[in-house]
Amino acid sequence: MTYYVIGDEDTVLGFSLVGLSGQGVHDRAEAQSAWDKALEDKENAVIIITETAAGYIRETVDRYLFSESFPLVVEIPDPGKSFSRDLRSLVNEAIGVSL
Repeated sequence: MTYYVIGDEDTVLGFSLVGLSGQGVHDRAEAQSAWDKALEDKENAVIIITETAAGYIRETVDRYLFSESFPLVVEIPDPGKSFSRDLRSLVNEAIGVSL
């Protein structure tokens, strides 16, 4: 089981420092390409995607969030945006396992 990160370059770089692979995106076409690439690898059990990247392909992301059981999709805030919970708790809640 592996994770795949889709988002801005800083987010992807940050997650790569702990061993996760991913792809930086800047527009809808890149986001869709990254999403397709993540789905091609059946080892990717969790896709972590930033809000902005998810917004580029909202219909696709929502279909997986609300109707598909695999892979698990975790949408996280973009860097610089404030949020009330830490990233670890967001991921833990989404996957149901404490990391």
